[in-house]
Amino acid sequence: MKASFYRYMIAAFAAASMAATGIAFAQVDAAKSTITATSKQMNVPVEGAFKKFDAKVSFDPAKPSAGSAQLNVDIGSYDLGDDSYNEQVRGKDWFDAKTYPRATFTSSSIAPAGANKYTVTGTLTIKGKSQNVSFPMTVTSQAGAQTFDGALPISRLKFDVGTGEWKDTSTVADEVTIKFHIVVPKKS
Repeated sequence: MKASFYRYMIAAFAAASMAATGIAFAQVDAAKSTITATSKQMNVPVEGAFKKFDAKVSFDPAKPSAGSAQLNVDIGSYDLGDDSYNEQVRGKDWFDAKTYPRATFTSSSIAPAGANKYTVTGTLTIKGKSQNVSFPMTVTSQAGAQTFDGALPISRLKFDVGTGEWKDTSTVADEVTIKFHIVVPKKS
């Protein structure tokens, strides 16, 4: 269960990260985009995916500092591939999805970091707890779309994900990696 919750947090952050570097395009292509969270439970990687998220993205590679992104992730959409694990992760000890149905990311800056690479900084909010985060992102353009790829390691405990007995990191690790692959079609 800890691993599931941890993955969910990572996925939320990844989605937000992708959104932060979006070009002035249309809505995110949800069918081609993914946000995952990977944690370790008893040192075994466990990955889950957020099935519902949306983003507002504005990005021009010629003017990255003028870019911005807002991402909203439906916490209740986290999927570990097992209904009983999904329900547990959505419960009070982990995401508490009834009280905190959304995780969000809002960018504050986007800076060049090499060819097609950027450093995105912003605020990630999960379970009502906000943290300033910074992560690398790669932007590519092909076939009428722009893609944003990146990964962000976070501490689940800083967001109160995994309370009570689940605060013990000997079973479920504190670090979660949120990975995102966001595809945004170019506006016509």
